[in-house]
Amino acid sequence: MTMSEAYGQRLGQRMRVDNAPAIVTRVLRKTDIAVTEIRCDHPLPGLSGSLQWEDAFLVALLLRDFPGREYWEEGRQAPTHDLRAGQICLYDLKRDPVVLLDKPYHDLLFYLPRAALNAIADDTNAPRIGDLSYKPGLGVDDVMISSLRNTMLLALANPEQVSQLFVDHVMLAVGMHVAQTYGGMRPVSPRVRRGLAPWQVRRAKEILSAHLDGGIPLQEVARECHLSMGHFSRQFRRTTGLAPHKWLLTRRIEVAKEKLGDRRMSLSEVAAACGFADQSHLTRVFTRMVGASPGAWRRARE
Repeated sequence: MTMSEAYGQRLGQRMRVDNAPAIVTRVLRKTDIAVTEIRCDHPLPGLSGSLQWEDAFLVALLLRDFPGREYWEEGRQAPTHDLRAGQICLYDLKRDPVVLLDKPYHDLLFYLPRAALNAIADDTNAPRIGDLSYKPGLGVDDVMISSLRNTMLLALANPEQVSQLFVDHVMLAVGMHVAQTYGGMRPVSPRVRRGLAPWQVRRAKEILSAHLDGGIPLQEVARECHLSMGHFSRQFRRTTGLAPHKWLLTRRIEVAKEKLGDRRMSLSEVAAACGFADQSHLTRVFTRMVGASPGAWRRARE
C-alpha cells in the first residue's frame, strides 16, 4: 500500500467512506501535506469518527451543499449552519472535530500540519503563526481554494498523469494561502532579488529537462540552486515568466515536436520519450497547447 493509499484509507474510515483517493507530498522538511477526496451519496446517518489528535489542520472544500450541518469541537456543539458548495471549513485536529454525516456529502480535504506552516513562515522570513482564525462549523467563501476544485479532482482521478512538480507547487500555494489568510502570516522584510542568477537558471533547466516526467521533487531542484523551495519557485517564475511545472510542460511539448519529426517513432514512443503517461495523455496536452493533435501536426509537416 502506498503512502497516499494508506492516508486516504485512514481518513476515509473516519469519514465513513470506503474509497478515499488521496495525494500526499513531502514538500517541506520531510513534512507530509495531503489532499483527499471524500464522497458519500447515500450515507447511513451517524457521527464521523474522531481523528487522531495532532497539531495540524484540515481545510475542507465543499463540492456539494450540506444544509443544517451539525458540528462539535472538544465535545461542544457549534451553531448549526447551512453550507454551500464552493465554501470551505477549517478544522483544528487538536480540538477533536466531529460532524453529523446525515446527508450526502462530497469534499476535498487538505491536510496541513503545524510543521508545514512553520516551514512556510521560516521560508518567507515571517514570524510563525499561532492557531488559524475561524468560527467552528461556519462555511467561508474562499475563491483561491475553490478554484482548485477541477484541478485537484482530475489529479486524484489520474495520479499517473500528474507530475510531482505540479503537486508540490499546488500544495505549497495552498499552505501559503492558508497561513496568510487565516493565520495572519506577514513577511517581516521582503527579500530583494531580481530573479535567479544565470547559473541557477541553467542548472534548474538542466535538471527539469532531465526529468521530463516531472518526477523530481521541487525541493530537490531548489536545493541544487542553493535556495529554499518557496524562494526558488517565486524567483524561477520571476525569471522565466512560468512556474517550474508549467515551464516543464512547455519543454515537454518542444521535445515532442522534435521527436515527431522522426517518422520512425510511433506516437506512443514519442509520449514515453517526453514524459507523458501514455499516447492519450500526450494527445490531450499537445492538442490543448498547440491547437492540433500530434498526428495532425506531424502530417502538416510532411
